[in-house]
Amino acid sequence: MFDQQASKYGKPTAVWVQICIFSWSGATYDEVKKLIANTRQHAASGAGIYIIGEQLYDAGQTCFLAGANGPQLTDSLAKQAASDTTQNVTYPGAFRLHSNEVADGCHANTTGQQSLGKQAIAFWG
Repeated sequence: MFDQQASKYGKPTAVWVQICIFSWSGATYDEVKKLIANTRQHAASGAGIYIIGEQLYDAGQTCFLAGANGPQLTDSLAKQAASDTTQNVTYPGAFRLHSNEVADGCHANTTGQQSLGKQAIAFWG
């Protein structure tokens, strides 16, 4: 889909990347670096890349798809990529879903979608 959109509208000059995992797969920093390299290959030259982990949840709540520590792992990997000057990516901060903002244990309900949108606006302005 990314390439189809790029061929229709041009290669993006900014790309927002979310590291997302399933509990059975985990993630490594080498995989994140490959994700960033792939993003650069398909974006405009010099495009800004913004990287985040999965949204975090209130204490006692976890995403069954990502596993008990999946969101924290992906957030840590995003921070690691941003601190690695060779990757030249920006970490805008962690996004959070509160207990009343989750539809199925993982994904945002309507209230959560609005909350995530407001968090994005807080970064992008």
